[in-house]
Parts: sequence; C-alpha cells; structure tokens
Amino acid sequence: MRRFELMAPCHFGLEAVLKREITDLGYDVTGVVDGRVFFEGDEEAVCRANIFLRSAERILIKVGSFHAETFEELFQGTKALAWEEYIPEDGRFWVAKAASVKSKLFSPSDIQSVMKKAMVERLKEKYRIDWFAEDGASFAVRVFLMKDEVIVGLDTTGDSLHKRGYRKLTAKAPIAENLAASLLMLTPWRPDRILVDPFCGSGTFLIEAAMMAARMAPGMNRKFTAQDWQHLVKSQVWQDCLEEAREEVDTGVRPELQGYDIDENMVAIARENAKLAGVEHLIHFQKRPVAELSHPKKYGFLVTNPPYGERLEEKKNLPKLYRALGERFGLLDSWSLYVITSYEDVEQDIGRKADKKRKIYNGMMKTYFYQFQGPKPPKPDRIPRQGRSAQEG
Repeated sequence: MRRFELMAPCHFGLEAVLKREITDLGYDVTGVVDGRVFFEGDEEAVCRANIFLRSAERILIKVGSFHAETFEELFQGTKALAWEEYIPEDGRFWVAKAASVKSKLFSPSDIQSVMKKAMVERLKEKYRIDWFAEDGASFAVRVFLMKDEVIVGLDTTGDSLHKRGYRKLTAKAPIAENLAASLLMLTPWRPDRILVDPFCGSGTFLIEAAMMAARMAPGMNRKFTAQDWQHLVKSQVWQDCLEEAREEVDTGVRPELQGYDIDENMVAIARENAKLAGVEHLIHFQKRPVAELSHPKKYGFLVTNPPYGERLEEKKNLPKLYRALGERFGLLDSWSLYVITSYEDVEQDIGRKADKKRKIYNGMMKTYFYQFQGPKPPKPDRIPRQGRSAQEG
C-alpha cells in the first residue's frame, strides 16, 4: 500500500488527546503543532482515521510544504507539488480554505486564487490539455500558512468529522461532537462510572459517552470524500475498515448515563438525537432544573456545558445558575465536576477553586475547561487465594 503523511486538525488545546487517539490506533505521530497532529500511514490509515478518531476535525493527506513570502513564491511552490499523483484528469479541484497566521500573505481569497491557478498550470503540463471538465471526483485542498511556512493538504473527509450524522436537532449553543468527546477523554470517566449532564441540551456529551461505552466508531454511519478516490484508496479497504468498526460494537453494555434539562423541548430533542445515534436505550433523559440535582450513589461525574450568557438577558441569570450548580455539587458525596464555559466567575460562584483549568478554543471563542476533581473510588477487595480463608489473610 502507498504511504502518506497525514494531518489531522483538532480544537486548539486538545492536541494531546488526538495524539493519544492516533497512537492508540497504531500509527506513528510525526509532529504536533497548534491545532494539528501529523502522522504516517497507508490507505488503510486514511479510512481508519476517518472512521475511528473521535477528537479530529478532518483527515488530510499532506501534499507538500514550502516557504512563501510573496504570491510568486506561493505560485511556484504550489506548482512544484506533484498534483498529478493525487488528482486525475477529470478531477474537480479547488482550494476550499486558506488559513494564515503571522505570515506576509494573509488574504484567504488571494491565496486560494493563486494556488488554484498554479495547480491548473501544473496539471495542464502533466496531462497535456488546456481545459479541465472537472466532472469527476472532488478534491478539496486546504492550506495553512504559519510564519510564511506553507503546508498543503488534500481533504479526505468532506463534511467535518464532528458531523457524526445523529444530531438533526440542536440547542441554542450546542457543543460540537468531537469537542464533547475530547473533553470526556480528558476526564477519568470510564463506562463503568456514573455520568450526569445537568444542562444536557441536545444530549451531545451523553450520546458521545454512550458511543464510547458501546465501542461505536463515530464515523461508521457517514460518507467521506475519499471514498470516491479509487486510484488512491480502494473500495475494499473502506469496506474492511467499516467491517472492523461494526465488529467492535458492544450492544450489551449498560452504562449509567443521565441527562437533565429545565427545557422539556430540549429533553425531547436529546432523546431523538440519541435514538438517531442508536444509543437511546443507554441514556436516561429527564426534565429537571439544576437546583434539584441529586444522586444516591458515590464517585460519579458531572460533565456539562452550561449557558455562557452570550445574550444580555441571559447573562444576569448566570451567577444564580452557577451557584445552584455549586451547591448541588457540594451535596454529591465524592463526585467530580467538569465544566466548559466562557463565563469568568465560575470558581467564585461554584464556591471552590478548580483543581485544573485548561484553555480551549470552541470555534473562535476562548473557553476554559474547569476540573473539580473528587476522590478516586476505593479499589475492590482482593479475592483471597484459593485454599486460604479470608481470615487467614
């Protein structure tokens, strides 16, 4: 199989989570920069990364990199890349996105236009034609400029990987599926521990947790752009990887996952989304205000995305809301609380300093993931060796 250098963008601040996921899939990570993780793999890696990674935004094949401070250097650097190895004569190709940070070239539209022209010139020479029908498979290019260093990638994914296909209805400010999964992986939560979201909204945290518990690959029920790239990734490879994903699903798990929301309509939306994800039987949703939050068991987890108060009329209610969360959390014996929010007075209103605070960009919004950690549950008693009584020790 052909080898590629692959690039996986993710939310800023969560590179370590994605790196661990890629390593767990069995691939060698070759580099990590802000918001991107690089790794090596073959065409099977393209398929498995798209299907199995929970925290990535998309999977790109790195076509090349070069230095460019002028549009002429951008043109020549782009033209020097071996586009004919990726894009067939009938391929539909364009520069879908250009991102520039601390670089002399900063206009996305100009970067896109210059690169498209360079690609056309290269392919005209290689295919010896003057006009491209572009009526074949799609090849979207994404380019990143950082301090005048250009990295060019070919998008194998299409719609962002956070679009699992189950969320047809959403809350006002829903958390992205891949962000929710990443944050869960930052906590010590495991499927045998209780998980409650007291502001469940459209149910994303709990649905992602249920999929983890049932070992359901996040991309097993959607399509990817590279499925049409038969010259690069064979159909059989996609089928084999999807079969691997289906065989891993464990429908017999019974995690304790509970979601509450004060809005009855949101509870109905969360139930419908869970049904679309195939995990409705694994989650209990209920209308309940945070002021009535309680649980009889110990050592559970609260993981939630409360209102941020982006609108003025909502902002004035935030202190009361977070104080109520802090009061109820204080009554939960041995529990842990994890909150992602842009609200600045979280620790003051909850009444406790966070054990850890991690800066994470939710889109363009700077948020913090506050981690109030409870004690670890005691380890189960050791089973006495055969032939000795418990009293004998």
